[in-house]
Parts: sequence; C-alpha cells; structure tokens
Amino acid sequence: MKRRRTTRFIPKSPDKILDAPDLVDDYYLNLLDWSKSNILAVALRQSVFLWNASNGAAHKLMETSGRGNIVTSLAWGDVPSGNTLAVGTHFSEVQLWDVTTGTVIRQMGGHRSRVSSMSWNGQIVSSGSRDSTIHNHDVRARDHQVAELIGHTQEVCGLKWSPQGTQLASGGNDNILNIWEVGLLSALLPRLMRFYPLQAAVKALAWCPFHSNLLASGGGTADRKICLWNTSNGQCMNEVDTKSQVCAVQWSTHDRELVSSHGFTHNQLILWRYAGRGRVHKVVELTGHQARVLHMAQSPDGTTIVSAAADETLRFWRILGSPTRSAAKLKMEHSSRGLLGANCIR
Repeated sequence: MKRRRTTRFIPKSPDKILDAPDLVDDYYLNLLDWSKSNILAVALRQSVFLWNASNGAAHKLMETSGRGNIVTSLAWGDVPSGNTLAVGTHFSEVQLWDVTTGTVIRQMGGHRSRVSSMSWNGQIVSSGSRDSTIHNHDVRARDHQVAELIGHTQEVCGLKWSPQGTQLASGGNDNILNIWEVGLLSALLPRLMRFYPLQAAVKALAWCPFHSNLLASGGGTADRKICLWNTSNGQCMNEVDTKSQVCAVQWSTHDRELVSSHGFTHNQLILWRYAGRGRVHKVVELTGHQARVLHMAQSPDGTTIVSAAADETLRFWRILGSPTRSAAKLKMEHSSRGLLGANCIR
C-alpha cells in the first residue's frame, strides 16, 4: 500500500521578533548559537546575552575588556553538562564560560588575530582565526593547544565538526573549503584530506544529520551557490544558484530539509527539500529582514530556526517539522508558547 504523504503548514511570518541592538554587521563572524538546554546566546558588540526560550528571561552573561575587543564568535559545548559556552574575541582569545554560575572557566590564547569561528568535538573545541590557522584546544589539558591546522591563507570564517566527530570542515576568506580527517592514531591532529577552490568566501557550513559524509556549503556574494558535497570521495553532487550571498545553512534534525539565510540582494531565508543524490527543491522563501541575514541557529526540539540580521533583529521561524510529539517536546511547546513562535549518500 502506498504511503500517503501529509502536507504541513509552513508559516511565512516569524513567530516572534526580538531586538538585537549593536549586532555587528560583519559577514565573517559567528555571533549566535542555541544550546541543548534551550538557551539562546547572542553577541552584541562587546557583550554576550543569554535568552531562555522556555520562560523568556534574558540577562547579560559577560562583557569583554579593552576598547574595541568585540565578541567575534560563540559556540555551545556539551562539557561538562551542556552549560559551557565558548566565546571568541577580537583580541585573539577563546574564553570558556559556565553559564550556570556566570563565571569564566578558563581563557585560552594562541591565535595572533581575532577568533571568528569555533566548533566543538567532545572535549575538543576548534577555533578558526583571521591569522588563517585553526587551533584544537583540549579543554581538560593544562597545555590546551594540542594541534595547529594550517590549510588557509586568509581568515577562517566557517568551521564545523561532523556529527560523528571524524571530519572537520573549514571555510575561509581565501575561497577555500577544506576537509580535515581524523586518523585512528591522531584524533587530536586531523590531516588535510582534500580542499575545494570556490568562487567566494566560505562561511556557511552544515553537516547532514541523516547521511554521513554529506556536507552543505554556501558561498559569498561572488558565488551565491549552495554546494552539496560527498566528502568520502570529494564529489560536488550539486550546485544551486540562490541569487543571493549565502550567510548560513542549517539542516533539519527531523526531516530531509535544510534552511539557508542570505544577504545581498534579497536578505531572505529559503527552506529546501532534500530529494537525494545532492538534489534540493525550493519549498518556500521567507522575507521580512531589512538587511543581510548573517546568522542562524536551531532550537533543541528541531522545530524553530532563529535568524539574526544586520537590521539588528532576531526572528523566530517555526518552519521545521518533527516526527513525533514527545512529552518533552510538548512540555517545551507549552512553556514557550507566545515566546517562540548512514555511510552512503542518496
């Protein structure tokens, strides 16, 4: 019997809009992340603010010292209990904050310029910098820097570990996408497996949660394409011209869909349906932002995308599906109502 597909309603308006005054309009930074405990972190110039999506409470976590020392990147870690936030600064430092106590755990130097991208892999936090290097920091070790990865010639503005923790994708302002592979005997020192020259800076990176070795990347204004890569063999399976600068990409955690956010010329979001073998079909375009949509993050229940734009607003789009309405999900929906709006690739 043929299974009947149900069509869900996709709202074209945001569920909620929040002000984000002083959000820095810089394409190469990464200033937004949403934790598994439902806390949204956003960097506004020299400060980091936390917004609890379950009850709407907001407070300032920290403020950097030194004139001009803006926050340049954010990334939630799973250690020790998902309450650790890594903060990258213009003054080339990675700070680890315990958001439960509101205290800094440690401050890690080593870069020679601003830290514009970060990604966690267990106890390792990787940081990409304008100095063109990537540093792997073991947060358990006194001597935290366990590797320096050299494969770019300009700022490393995109950085993402695969869900399996076996590959690290890095994108740079040198128009290069690098894939670093973890060896069995060198988990802390990945080797450069291959690189791909593109037409513009590579900031938008997202690993597919349902197919290993499937990576989506997005290019800047001179490129405007979303590329779907099979990183096991280096094949670019598809290129999609979005007609706008690609700022961020997010895969749905529940469905075969992905979302992209854009800058010049349309400042839109696009929801795409993945049809297999690298093919995607546009589902809907979402408009409303008045400037380029620089950042995106996904809610822990996988239903909502938050976008942050140079118009200094955060917009919450409840556009992603969910396979089940579990008790945990229903609890989140109730508490936030009115606040939040495999190895082969096929």
